[in-house]
Amino acid sequence: MIPTASLEDGELVARYRGPRARSMMDAISGYRVPESWETVRLGDLVESEKGKKPKRCASEQSSSYSLPYINIRAFEEGVIESWADGEGCRMCHESDLLLVWDGARSGLVGKGMSGALGSTLARINFPLVENQYAFYFLQSKYNQINSRTKGSGTPHVDPDLLWNYEFPVAPANEQCRIVARIEELFSELDKGVENLKKALEQLKLYRQAVLKHAFEGKLTAQWREENKDKLESSEQLLARIKQERDACYDQRLRNWEIFFAAWEESGKSGKRPTKPPKPKELPQLSSAVLESLPLLADGWSYLRLGWVIDEPKYGTSKKCNYNYKGMGVLRIPNVVLGTVDASDLKGAYFEADEKHAYTLRKGDILVIRSNGSRSIVGRCALISKAEEQYLYAGYLIRLRANPAILIPEYLAMLLSSHLLRTQIERTAKSTSGVNNINSTEIQSLVVPLCSFGEQQQVIKRLFASLSAIDDVQAKISDQLIRIAVLRQSILQKAFSGELVAQDPNDEPASMLLERIKAEKVAQSQGANARMRRRAKAKAAA
Repeated sequence: MIPTASLEDGELVARYRGPRARSMMDAISGYRVPESWETVRLGDLVESEKGKKPKRCASEQSSSYSLPYINIRAFEEGVIESWADGEGCRMCHESDLLLVWDGARSGLVGKGMSGALGSTLARINFPLVENQYAFYFLQSKYNQINSRTKGSGTPHVDPDLLWNYEFPVAPANEQCRIVARIEELFSELDKGVENLKKALEQLKLYRQAVLKHAFEGKLTAQWREENKDKLESSEQLLARIKQERDACYDQRLRNWEIFFAAWEESGKSGKRPTKPPKPKELPQLSSAVLESLPLLADGWSYLRLGWVIDEPKYGTSKKCNYNYKGMGVLRIPNVVLGTVDASDLKGAYFEADEKHAYTLRKGDILVIRSNGSRSIVGRCALISKAEEQYLYAGYLIRLRANPAILIPEYLAMLLSSHLLRTQIERTAKSTSGVNNINSTEIQSLVVPLCSFGEQQQVIKRLFASLSAIDDVQAKISDQLIRIAVLRQSILQKAFSGELVAQDPNDEPASMLLERIKAEKVAQSQGANARMRRRAKAKAAA
């Protein structure tokens, strides 16, 4: 299993790979070494082998299938999922270091395990070098290796980058002192990371508690008391929602009749205007469902989301690319963090009717409807005036609130609450590996609603509370980045000979390299001798 520190650094670099974090990491990537040290090209020193998927595997261990298959999950989590019989396998051992060769975490290094080495991993062995010393060196290079991968599909480690690193070799005794000092300092940093992560978890709980109070009417209790003579009952609210829903459809029908008449007068030129469908009849909430939901304040009511939004609209399936001429198209990466980030934008050329079909308006909400991770399904972003210039892709679905009933900001915040997340994740659960929520399921979500005026008050109070939480979370995240950078700074000092004092009595690294060279020569001669013996035996037969 990989040590915690290695995983945390990798996650932080991946998560906060902005210009600031990247520049801090890159600024500490070179080494200058003391006179008693030597540097050697990494590829000239190490023994390495990429893994290979076994011909046969079994899900349970047996006498025939007794060899643990070391895949990514076994490497990262220590969980053995399958067992090999040994035929055609490439072996790895606890004395090796393992490196993720393919995938999003390419370059991540961890301790060795005994078993059949998986195809997405590589084993690396440093002869006569302290194993932990080599481990920390490779860990210090993770950011570079991971950000400079090769491959147009699945990224993989660039061997030209990896094997051409200059590896600083300290005297053997000093390697042990360096490792001990690194682990002492990292232990202190780990305590800080643990405390910061606990604080983040507490913030998550607090955020959900604030959202829960908001959407049960508790945040606005005083406002309701001050305006009780102006408030409508829950029955009046539901009656008004039905009235507004019918009025919205009637207006669309009148608009269609005007467009249809104009189309006929023009000799039926162009595409025939589509008659708006009647609003779907959604299933009523049963008493059993209502009893399972939290109690709401007076004047609030539960209802299906479809009663207060237009028919959800799927995005375009047209293939998009970076070198487009036409319109930008928002995709999952542009909305996954809760706001629109158009820095990584693809696009395509669209005809006028396509633009009309996938247009965006201020107040629209884009929801991720399909993803391998259930926690990502249902994440959303609120569209502002600036994003009206874009269209949106097929794995997103557009929600458009009835403006007379529902404020878009209210819905956007509601979709991140525990009440809605629970429904979405339960609905999106899949055994196929791709989790999905469709338009009918979105319309069937049960939402708490209050009067338009109270929605405004909910938004106002939530915005203040959530902004304060976001500020604290940003500060904690910044501290986590600083700790990740400090780790790299410690490694920089370690491999520059600045972390511990040099001892003039230590055997210089040049003599260690001579022994490594002699051992390699002996191994090569032994291998050649074995080949000659096999050749003679074959000839004699």
